Amino acid sequence: MDASQPSGAEASAKVIDGKLVAQQIREEIAAEVSRMKDAIGAVPGLAVILVGDRKDSATYVRNKKKACEAAGINSFEVRLQEDSAEAEVLKHIAAFNDDPAVHGILVQLPLPKHMNEENVLNAVSIEKDVDGFHPLNIGRLAMRGRDPLFVPCTPKGCIELLRRSGVQISGKRAVVIGRSNIVGMPAALLLQREDATVTIVHSRTKNPEEIVKQADIVVSAVGQSNMVRGSWLKPGAVVIDVGINAVEDASCSRGYKLVGDVCYEEASKVASAVTPVPGGVGPMTIAMLLSNTLASAKRIHNFQ
Repeated sequence: MDASQPSGAEASAKVIDGKLVAQQIREEIAAEVSRMKDAIGAVPGLAVILVGDRKDSATYVRNKKKACEAAGINSFEVRLQEDSAEAEVLKHIAAFNDDPAVHGILVQLPLPKHMNEENVLNAVSIEKDVDGFHPLNIGRLAMRGRDPLFVPCTPKGCIELLRRSGVQISGKRAVVIGRSNIVGMPAALLLQREDATVTIVHSRTKNPEEIVKQADIVVSAVGQSNMVRGSWLKPGAVVIDVGINAVEDASCSRGYKLVGDVCYEEASKVASAVTPVPGGVGPMTIAMLLSNTLASAKRIHNFQ
């Protein structure tokens, strides 16, 4: 059925397949990596620092490593004990900052409670800040006529999904739910750069559903399962669901299933397009990390 012509209850939104789009991007990156290697003998390198033994963080790091290998990007990894000193992390960052084979440095968050996240992230050289979290990168993102060296991976992935799905952003009303430094704020700044009219909804917002209902584009990044109901959405809206929430489910072998911030079944009946969870924004985040690492290597080697 044509998603642009919803007809009552049977209407079903187009599924924005993040896995498929991410795979296309990863293939484009692999081709560029190989072109660069053939032309100048240089290979992009990504260094990841993991502190502690959180299962989810270890999974993310393993996936990043596999994605690097598949794209022909070298990966370097440092794993430290949960009780390591902050100075130990800073020492590894300094070494990677000075290593010409490393073009991107990623510190896997969250860090253990005894570490100062701001100190650690600020130690990463801005030229290698592929996560885009350095205050200078965020500051440039917020200013007109300035370009950050890197844009944070998850919000960049959201915009890329909209672009590659043929969604017009310019002139549209966009609502971002959540104001984190990692997703919400940079997503709002990016949408504004694309000439959307942007509103941010957060935990102190009164009547959030009334504001969300005005949006042509909704980006939700709050980490609350099924918070955004179908009744919150304007018919025909495009919904990008960044949330990944584990919900108990005895029928699943793992005892839980992953759901987004948006009630998917309800949204599918109202929206014109929606990202699934899993398989929506998640795969795009890693694809954008590879994209940022390649861009960094090209910039450092002055390769067009």
